[in-house]
Amino acid sequence: MEIDQNVNTKTKRALLLLNAVLLAVGQCGGPLIMRLYFIHGGKRVWLSSWLETGGWPIIFLPLAAAYHRRRRKEGSAAKIFFMKLPVFVAATVIGIITGVDDYLYAYGVARLPASTTALIIASQLAFTALFAFLLVRQKFTTYSINAVALLTVGAGVLALHSSGDRPKGESDREYFLGFFMTVAAAALYGLVLPMVELTYKRAKQAITYTLVMEIQLVMCFFATAFCTVGMLINDDFKVCLLSPLSSLSL
Repeated sequence: MEIDQNVNTKTKRALLLLNAVLLAVGQCGGPLIMRLYFIHGGKRVWLSSWLETGGWPIIFLPLAAAYHRRRRKEGSAAKIFFMKLPVFVAATVIGIITGVDDYLYAYGVARLPASTTALIIASQLAFTALFAFLLVRQKFTTYSINAVALLTVGAGVLALHSSGDRPKGESDREYFLGFFMTVAAAALYGLVLPMVELTYKRAKQAITYTLVMEIQLVMCFFATAFCTVGMLINDDFKVCLLSPLSSLSL
């Protein structure tokens, strides 16, 4: 991936480190917070899926900072957006797929312990490797094959020994449905990552940090929009509005 030519090496490393830290915090803290919600009586799967990408407006902050920097150097000639229509369409499609994946993942977290969910989701490496081979012709290596094999075996062991970590009062049907929904979430996310890389390859424009943020913004917006439709159909907004009113009446 190319970064703006005027950005120095220290800035590139700082951006890379910042994104790595944010990713680590989100990947570790997000499932735990979501699981706590369901443990303490939460029932709204669509709401939980909405929250996975509902913070998309924060992406405007780095975009605004990047535009301000370009504005100082280029004046009125500075572009506001770099994304072209084909990239926008691709990001929209990937965003909707991400919304479906958000729901599958939230459903799995609602039914499975956080440790089980984390291990199953880790099997997305297998799906990522497969779809990367099919879509972007990325070759398999010895390390990737070993990792895929170990993670796949781990998920299989969990399926065969599910009674030990099953939440109390949960039926076999609910547990296994949560298990397979989580596997589906891992598979779908394994498809999303190669699709993003394929979009970069076929963009026919320079892949700058600003463009990457724009793509993320569009993806998260449409993923959130998809989950918003699900919330409307499931009357989640009605429940959210009635809950404060019910507490006031008491």
